[in-house]
Amino acid sequence: MDFDLRALYEAMILDHNRNPRNYLRNPPGAGHHAHGFNPLCNDEVSVHLAIEDGVIRDVGFEGAGCAISMASASMMTEAVKGRTVAEARALFERVHALLTREGEPGEVGKLRVLAGVRDYPMRVKCATLPWHTFTAALENRQDTVSTEDDVPVCGPRHDH
Repeated sequence: MDFDLRALYEAMILDHNRNPRNYLRNPPGAGHHAHGFNPLCNDEVSVHLAIEDGVIRDVGFEGAGCAISMASASMMTEAVKGRTVAEARALFERVHALLTREGEPGEVGKLRVLAGVRDYPMRVKCATLPWHTFTAALENRQDTVSTEDDVPVCGPRHDH
């Protein structure tokens, strides 16, 4: 990753971690919810969606975790709000490919900055947890989402 992109990655992670968007929100009319937990990192996130006529009208999240996990959740909420469910699912696939290097990511807009996580393989699960939880919320799944079957494991919590 070149210096400018790394600096942008670090600035975006810090900004979204310190000032998370849509944080501590369970939007009015939210009828889709999911909870995610990474037992190896102790990152935890809940996602709440208000979907109307196939469009994500509003989104919120709550949780606790490392800066990467919370920043990824914040960026995710901004990226999916106003999209159709189909568009949001496609965005998830592109972001997942970007973070895990599984396939070609395609266009992800300003979420491209999340590519910086790939330089820290132990943190990829931290960044993907909110996205997996989001897709579970689309399905209104009641089970707890885990990143155990996704990508390499994060380090201990005190590492974050």
